[in-house]
Amino acid sequence: MSGGTRGRQGRAREQRLYLGGEWVEPEGGYYEVVNPADESVVGLAPEASRAQVEAAARAAAEAFGTWSRTRPEERAAILDRAADVIQREFEPLAELARAETGAPTGIARGMQVGVGVSRFRRYARGALEPVERGLPPQVTEAGPMGAASVLGALEVRQPVGVVTCITSYNNPWANPAGKVAPALAMGNTVVVKPAPQDPLSVFRMAEALAEAGLPPGVVNVVSGQAVEVGEAAVDSPYVDMVSFTGSTGVGQRIAEVCGRSMKRQLMELGGKGAAVVFEDADLDAAVMGIGTTFSFYSGQICTAPTRVIVHRSVYAELVEKLTGYLAFMKVGDPAVKGTVVGPVISAAHRDRVESYVELGRKEGARIAFGGDRPVVGEGGGNGTGRGRGRGRGFYVAPTLLVDCTNDMRVVREEIFGPVVVVVPFDGGEDEAVALANDSDYGLISYVWSADSARAFRVARRLRAGGVGVNTIGRNMEAPFGGFKRSGVGRDVGSYALHAYSEVQSIVWAG
Repeated sequence: MSGGTRGRQGRAREQRLYLGGEWVEPEGGYYEVVNPADESVVGLAPEASRAQVEAAARAAAEAFGTWSRTRPEERAAILDRAADVIQREFEPLAELARAETGAPTGIARGMQVGVGVSRFRRYARGALEPVERGLPPQVTEAGPMGAASVLGALEVRQPVGVVTCITSYNNPWANPAGKVAPALAMGNTVVVKPAPQDPLSVFRMAEALAEAGLPPGVVNVVSGQAVEVGEAAVDSPYVDMVSFTGSTGVGQRIAEVCGRSMKRQLMELGGKGAAVVFEDADLDAAVMGIGTTFSFYSGQICTAPTRVIVHRSVYAELVEKLTGYLAFMKVGDPAVKGTVVGPVISAAHRDRVESYVELGRKEGARIAFGGDRPVVGEGGGNGTGRGRGRGRGFYVAPTLLVDCTNDMRVVREEIFGPVVVVVPFDGGEDEAVALANDSDYGLISYVWSADSARAFRVARRLRAGGVGVNTIGRNMEAPFGGFKRSGVGRDVGSYALHAYSEVQSIVWAG
């Protein structure tokens, strides 16, 4: 699995583009991929030109006719073989994912590469799911259009065509695999534009698919830091659909471009998950769920319950328990055993997260825990030092902002870091629901209550694409997507197969 990289004396390995089944030198040169844990150079990623992005889309369009007619059993076999290749190279791939993202080793292994493998397996099975469904016949009466007849009807799912997949930086395996695998299973061809911060893992995915026997042009990978790389991947006339995971602002710009040519869209955008905690909740379970999830990937996860809405009667106890939970979270080098919170993806993002903490303080929130930059390495220990002096890497301490109100920007805007805000409420279900729904976002919310009837009643009233009741777990066959500015469409499980298909009806006289 090294066909796309080459080394030079004294330099990091250079990654080439993957276009039409060939590894191609980038016309825009190379840029450094930086390890956010220690700021070392992981490798050199290719900067595609607009012309090369267009060539990738054209290659996908040329491959579509043959691939879309490939037997489902053959598509399934290729996806399964790709999973085998990834599994064989599991440890070095997990190490690369950890280096690119700064995720702790356990997350890089289990939630990144491990989930990538499972998604290729899942959609190998998905390629074999039925794509045709007979509909009830309809009897027509004789009239101007002819004699009476019985009309049969068939619903058929057809591939969309060429799909541009633009992926997020927080998971360079699960997120691309969750797009590429179902798209291929349905007979589409793909252009992948990975996040510029960690594209190298996505190229390894392309190598696995090539080794598994995927025909040239079916998957193409282009990367780059320039905005025009992503724009070209969206705007190309060869592209029929765009699947995007990322910020709401970028998603809105993509939607505007897609609207000009009526391209299909699947958007997983921002989140500001509400966690509604009632007075009868199991506070230990709620604290564990909230603390674990909002620190996951150092808070760089759109499903995190970063907005806790808690009944006043248990407010002080929850804050105390959550503060204690965060104090035991080990911040530090993700390669060190026991690390829970690693770095955020870049210096710029670290500064952005810290600016929100300062904004919250100015808005009147109280910092109950965190708020300072942990110093990791070079004499700073493993997250035990505080300040802004020595140490390398882009670390942010888990931070708890309390005494918040719903009009604060830290409550309303997505921070995408290990920062959680707590808002008290005094009334009953109506007030809690109103506070939870008073948001531009609606991806995933949560309810904690010992009264299951109330918990499910409240869950149905929340304007969110998914709701966890007394759990932070997700069923990977359940539809995933958001309300409001959190996205358009649904994927995961069979819903992903539907997302990457068009429905055709065939009607005949019997």
